[in-house]
Amino acid sequence: MSEPLSDSALDQLFRTARTYNGYLDKPVSDTQLRAIWDLMKFGPTSANSLPARIVWCVSDAAKEKLAALSMPANAEKILKAPVTAIIAMDNEFYEHLPELFPHTDARSWFAGNAPHAATTAFRNSSLQGGYFILAARALGLDTGPMSGFNNDAVDAAFFADTPNVKSNFISTLGYGDPASIFDRSPRPDFDRFNRIA
Repeated sequence: MSEPLSDSALDQLFRTARTYNGYLDKPVSDTQLRAIWDLMKFGPTSANSLPARIVWCVSDAAKEKLAALSMPANAEKILKAPVTAIIAMDNEFYEHLPELFPHTDARSWFAGNAPHAATTAFRNSSLQGGYFILAARALGLDTGPMSGFNNDAVDAAFFADTPNVKSNFISTLGYGDPASIFDRSPRPDFDRFNRIA
């Protein structure tokens, strides 16, 4: 049975964590990138589908290629961040289900039904994107998730060899610079957007 996390842990993951527009001049190692994956892979996905595919843009060349396909304001963030992750989705994730979900023929639920597979890939890669953010925060890093890029162009530039893989969103990653954020936007109380039925 799990115990509630401490207030300091909840602050780090949610209450005081922020989305950053800029980062300190401090590198992020490949070991840290692997550690993020090694946490986020445990987050639940439908039939353990794990459809997310990530390109970690670390080199100047990769960041420049991605920045050129993004809105100008986002391009600047990408170029200055230590890392920008492209969170993508494999629309043929079901080919891995015999290994990832071996207790039943889950592949048959999706093979031959492209709309169902695409919906499942999008939903679950988005979930995995959330796990990416929480894993990064848990490891002492900060993120700046965003859209504002040309998905088709990014797919052609980064996933040409895997046409079944499509970009979902991107996120900068590093040690957030407090000077790059503004006051937190409102977060309404429970009763405004919730009801218990």
